[in-house]
Amino acid sequence: MEKNEAKKRIQKLREVINRHRYLYHVEDRQEISDHALDSLKKELFDMEQQFPDLITSDSPTQRVAGKPLKEFKKVKHSERMLSFNDAFSKQDMQDWLERISKLLTEKEKQELDFYCELKIDGLAIELIYENGFLKTGSTRGDGTIGEDITQNLKTVEAIPLVVGCPTPHHAGGVSDTPPTLVVRGEVFITKKEFKRINKLQKEKGLPAYANPRNIAAGSVRQLDPKITASRKLDSFAYELISNLGQKTHEEKHKILKDFGFKTNKHNKYCKSLEEVVKFREHWIKQREKLDYEIDGIVVVANNNRTFEKLGVVGKAPRAAIAFKFPQAEAVTKVLDIKVQVGRTGAITPVAVLKPAQVTGITITRATLHNEDEIKRLGVKIGDTIVVGRAGDVIPNIIKVLPELREGNEKSFKMPEKCPACNTKLIKLEGEALLKCPNPKCFARQRRNFYHFVSRPAFDIDGLGPKIINKLLDEGLVQDPSDLFELKEGDIVPLERFAEKSAENLVNSIQSKKEISLARFIYALGIRNVGQETAIELAKRFGSVKQIKEAKLEEIDSILDIGPVVAKSIYEWFSDKDNLKFLEKLQKFVKIQNTNYKSQNLKLAGQTFVLTGSLKSMTRDQAKEKIRELGGDIAGSVSSKTDFVVAGSEPGSKAEKAKKLGVKIISEKEFLNLIK
Repeated sequence: MEKNEAKKRIQKLREVINRHRYLYHVEDRQEISDHALDSLKKELFDMEQQFPDLITSDSPTQRVAGKPLKEFKKVKHSERMLSFNDAFSKQDMQDWLERISKLLTEKEKQELDFYCELKIDGLAIELIYENGFLKTGSTRGDGTIGEDITQNLKTVEAIPLVVGCPTPHHAGGVSDTPPTLVVRGEVFITKKEFKRINKLQKEKGLPAYANPRNIAAGSVRQLDPKITASRKLDSFAYELISNLGQKTHEEKHKILKDFGFKTNKHNKYCKSLEEVVKFREHWIKQREKLDYEIDGIVVVANNNRTFEKLGVVGKAPRAAIAFKFPQAEAVTKVLDIKVQVGRTGAITPVAVLKPAQVTGITITRATLHNEDEIKRLGVKIGDTIVVGRAGDVIPNIIKVLPELREGNEKSFKMPEKCPACNTKLIKLEGEALLKCPNPKCFARQRRNFYHFVSRPAFDIDGLGPKIINKLLDEGLVQDPSDLFELKEGDIVPLERFAEKSAENLVNSIQSKKEISLARFIYALGIRNVGQETAIELAKRFGSVKQIKEAKLEEIDSILDIGPVVAKSIYEWFSDKDNLKFLEKLQKFVKIQNTNYKSQNLKLAGQTFVLTGSLKSMTRDQAKEKIRELGGDIAGSVSSKTDFVVAGSEPGSKAEKAKKLGVKIISEKEFLNLIK
């Protein structure tokens, strides 16, 4: 990026970040998520590192938090309360390590070790004790001047009103309480208390709080300490400003504990960056088990002398960094908008993105669904956007940040003709999607192939889009039924195929010549027919022959199939080309025509949610078994869920099930249930 271009981008980023920081820190409300704001701050920090001469004293990277509120007396901190720069990946951490290593001697580099703390999503505070008694408690404020909230903090049970250190357990050997003791920490609210307060809000007809941090911040800023006391806040101490002879950050924590402060038992000494990464990975998996919210870990150079030597840059100490958890949302740019042709001819616009990390995965594409969605978002090529992953799976654009526009963004217009076959696109009445009506469109054919071999359909291992594209390009297959006629000699001439790999692929295809009726129906790629609809058709008709012969009214009469879907099914089985394909396919494939009516549907009417990894079967196999026995599958837990099947390392679904009182069963219990 050119310097002039970078200067404009940096200025816009500062304006947007300052606005959202003010909303967050001063008004206790937010318009974008913490993840999105973190992502904006990270972009600004990286750009200022690239162009250090563009750093100004008023940049958000050079200041801390917001201005103090007018209602409270002001307190000047003895030392500036700093914040941390953020890292989101191992590469970010390696870059940080390289930056600070340049300022250290060879011996200091070799001896560099770390102390890691869980990063609590709360409010930073400073406590000053005179002769052992709590004299002042304050907020961070702007880092130099905070708000005096002493009376409110006195209501927090975890904060001692009187401190003493009768036994010198720590390395420093301090047993007497110093005349002045300055301690810093975090005030937060537990998940349980958060739930209780929001329940009260609901009972009073008031809006629920967005997150625990908002309650914690609002509670300590109450002018009436009784309100603060009613919120049952908690606190951890993590920093000792007073010099009591401590040589490491780890010793600071030991001293704090000896003085009677509540410290986090999960904090850990780490000898190397590899250990730091493992510590973070552990808490990514285990964070749901904690009774409070964390959004990452804080990594601090353990040696205090090294910490002091590295000093401060802007608002942050060089020797400490917040190693955040993978973001659920990130800020990135739309580089282009393209359209793809689906297997049913649906034209879907897709945003091509500057690579961004979301929940630990690098994404470069995000669906825009249809033309109406583009208009709703107001997205243009070149826009800065907030991107997330719907249900942790499909990347999607959450919000456009028009205030970061630079004037060279371009509007996108949907094409009038199919980009694959040049057929004029149509839009059916009552639908938002444009469609290519040409059934011979080669883009549609390719998508049909991909769908046919997918896991919920024929589930053919080793046959992905690249190989399918080669088979189609070489003219070896015309439709999916041709796959079953392939021989090793047909495949070996293809690029990067050896005899053994060709043999493996043919064996993989041949092993899938027997299939359940529901999977077979789904594999046909009938418009609007998903897995659940395919199962309903299999249950109702029992064979392909009966579906083919069914009247439109019969299909429409099925409880969970509406008129639009019924019409799609009827029209597919009335099409001559489809019937020819069906006849050809059935020469190779044996369909297991299941008589569901004669089966023991022991799970009928029961809804299951799966979470974690199963050892005895794949998730798809478990789902299929549940459906065979008449049960239903849901993607999320609700009060209507009957069972949550928890494998190893279950996620947030298990936690939600506990809160809702939904029965959680182990894999062993599940296997007994489906016997």
